[in-house]
Amino acid sequence: MTRPVPEPTALSAPYWEAAREGRLELQRCRHCRHWIHFPDFLCPRCGSDDLAFEEAGGNGTVDTFTVVHRVFVPGFADHAPYAVGWVLLDEQPGLRVFADFVGIPADRLRIGLPVAACFTDRPGWGTVLSFTTP
Repeated sequence: MTRPVPEPTALSAPYWEAAREGRLELQRCRHCRHWIHFPDFLCPRCGSDDLAFEEAGGNGTVDTFTVVHRVFVPGFADHAPYAVGWVLLDEQPGLRVFADFVGIPADRLRIGLPVAACFTDRPGWGTVLSFTTP
């Protein structure tokens, strides 16, 4: 079985292009400097449409996670067990990104664990955001 593949839109294409180059870029409001993820047409803080993608540091802490043992998407069956979750980025309070965790045994994952962005190549997917220990 094949895995579902991300289909970038005009709005999300800069995120995926940066990921292919091994960089984490997120949308940021040029008016109030608020970081935005997932990409949007308007800043949720000030309503401005003056948004651009900027490189984020990629450091943060685990906000929540789950370890997937029983997959519901057939293309991921050979990948289980794997851990996915939300990471709170250091850029601003409440800024979260979703990704998987690599190189961290499931029994070491915990809420509040410091992590750093890394990028992994997935056959059929391309380069995706992951997190590992710094």
